[in-house]
Amino acid sequence: MVRPERRTRTDLAVVVLIVVAVLAGSVVLWFNSDARATVSEPAAQPMPELPAATAVPETLSEAWRATSPATPVPVVAGHAVVTGSGNEVSGHDPLTGQVAWRYARDIPLCTVGAEWNRAIAVYRKSENCSEVTSLRGATGVRGPQRNTDAEFGTQLLADGTYVTATGQRSFESWRSDLVRTQQFGMPPAVKNPDNNMKRPDCTYSSIAVGDERVGAVETCPREQGRITVLKAHPEDDEKPEEIFSVVLGSLSAGVIAVNDKYVAVVLRDRSQVEVYNNNGAVETTFPVRIGTPDLRANVQVESTSKGHRIYWHTGTDTVALDPETLTPLWTSPDTLGPGVGFGGKQLVPVREGLAVLDVPTGNRERVIPVDRAGYTGPVQLNAVGPVLLEQRGDTLVALR
Repeated sequence: MVRPERRTRTDLAVVVLIVVAVLAGSVVLWFNSDARATVSEPAAQPMPELPAATAVPETLSEAWRATSPATPVPVVAGHAVVTGSGNEVSGHDPLTGQVAWRYARDIPLCTVGAEWNRAIAVYRKSENCSEVTSLRGATGVRGPQRNTDAEFGTQLLADGTYVTATGQRSFESWRSDLVRTQQFGMPPAVKNPDNNMKRPDCTYSSIAVGDERVGAVETCPREQGRITVLKAHPEDDEKPEEIFSVVLGSLSAGVIAVNDKYVAVVLRDRSQVEVYNNNGAVETTFPVRIGTPDLRANVQVESTSKGHRIYWHTGTDTVALDPETLTPLWTSPDTLGPGVGFGGKQLVPVREGLAVLDVPTGNRERVIPVDRAGYTGPVQLNAVGPVLLEQRGDTLVALR
């Protein structure tokens, strides 16, 4: 018969010390973890869909407002109006402004965008805007997350399929699961410089997206500006795939819009737009009035049952571009932003309020007065159901 082992006091003491050490380690890990530093309060139930506006109202008044410096434009994700301030992202009921869900970290926000019916929040760490979290618009429940090389000052541009995070030294695109599909330029941690750095000394002053492509204006040594168009999802995500790249001959250029056939570029020093084809040749040019554009968000691309509509704010006027050829259809002078489709019309912000335009012709039918309490800067518009949204600097205002 084998006698059982006897447990001495020393054995028990060692066991206790091991248990205490494991618990202490777990507490330290939790104390320093992202989980402890995260507040996630989803909505009790999904926000309902609001019926779209069928007509433009005679009058508009302020329904609610919220501080939102992290959104360059009014952000709508699913059926929620999304704001970002400090370290918190909030999903609001469009009608009342009541916060239905919130998400916060212990680090500051860089920016907030939207795509795939989700809000996309980018958070800042000491070296860059590296932490990305997607939040379902209807509930605020977390979706895919990723770490990234996005720079301070990044913005999120969506083309309906991919999202591109902008930057002056590098930019990258993600698909709906937030897996990166391409990266271009010189990111903070360079893995394959031979692939990503054709022109390592260049910076990117302007970026636009469309039809799964990315257009960037490059500023390179010993060159007078350059326009480069890439695929948002090349065959190899480690090897950017250029459609074309040509010198512009202008140091004050900006890319306006991109589709699968053309890219439109404004040359501000010439008050002119050039439209390039996929061979890098100029297809057409047209003159424009140039003011001081809000470079954060001066193009509005809208999807309709009949296709896309593209509206560009030059800093002075709003120009409707043909979605196929990127040539001008009409111009509405003296505006504050690109505008938004609402109730079968195009609403464009002007100093007196919102101008109601006929969509095919751009003819101004009337102006709905809006009291902006002395604010005279750029105005970005969006809409959800019967609610119009104005981004005025760091403030989001809902109108009904």
